[in-house]
Amino acid sequence: MRALVLKAYDGRPESLQVERRAVPRPSAKQVLVRMAASPINPADLQFVRGQYGVRNALPTVPGFEGSGTVVASGGLAGQLLVGRRVACVAPVGGDGLWAEYAAVPLQQCIPLRAHITFEQGASLFVNPFTAWVLMERAREGAHVALAQTGAASSVGRMLGALARRRGVPMVHVVRRAEQVDLLRGLGAEHVLSSDEPEFQERLRLMCHQLKVSLAFDAVAGRLTGQLLGALPEGGRVTVYGALSEQECRFDPGDVIFGRKTVDGFALSEWARRGFGREQLKALMGVPSLVGRELETPVRARLPLESAGDAVRIASADMTSGKVLFMPEQGSMV
Repeated sequence: MRALVLKAYDGRPESLQVERRAVPRPSAKQVLVRMAASPINPADLQFVRGQYGVRNALPTVPGFEGSGTVVASGGLAGQLLVGRRVACVAPVGGDGLWAEYAAVPLQQCIPLRAHITFEQGASLFVNPFTAWVLMERAREGAHVALAQTGAASSVGRMLGALARRRGVPMVHVVRRAEQVDLLRGLGAEHVLSSDEPEFQERLRLMCHQLKVSLAFDAVAGRLTGQLLGALPEGGRVTVYGALSEQECRFDPGDVIFGRKTVDGFALSEWARRGFGREQLKALMGVPSLVGRELETPVRARLPLESAGDAVRIASADMTSGKVLFMPEQGSMV
């Protein structure tokens, strides 16, 4: 099979090379998936640059999630999935999904419903589940209004869609004026650009007027502090991304005297807890919304051989949609 192999954690395009490898043999608790599509997520970009929370031994195949068809099973339990279309997640510490075939743990596969295409199924896990879990925690915490940064990203749009679906006001922070127009066109009401004059004061006024008590931060850097400072006393910021690739910065007075808190969320850590009530509820709810309320726009579809172009496009403008590796298809931009 053909696989896209990472040779060094340096972010250079030439460190990703297509190689011929043996098709992996699934273990007793794995199935073999013929990959149809796999996206380039921000976490994937961080991984190939060596900036993600974990590193696999090199050389390794990147790609955290994707979709395809189960063609074989290493054990009896997986036989029920043979021939089924699935969304899947790469095994922890093992080769990822930027390849023609991948051996995937059985418990990390979800059969695709009839309305979900391979393109939408390729992004079924990371973004939809992140948005779902964050919004469920907001609901359980009885937060009457929310805020978020990175609101024009895939997760940001999904958070906005879920907030509107549940009738919860949300303040959306973006970087550029055209992103303000984009979100308003999707139905968002309270949208601010961090580049506009008096952004900090407008953010503070909006958060106080709506009584925002919880904010989701996908950007980090100075925006974490701006968000925290804008919240009323006792507010909380949950950091789930670092699109700025900078450390979080905030005023210690907010946490010392304002009774405000900053915490973090990683979907991988959430998933490692096993099948508790929260996980089971997400597994029941998310697939019914993917491809509908939780839709992932796709910007480009590229073969494995176009890794350099794919990473460049994905890094340049995430607002325009996902870049997908599609091993069996040619280039479509």
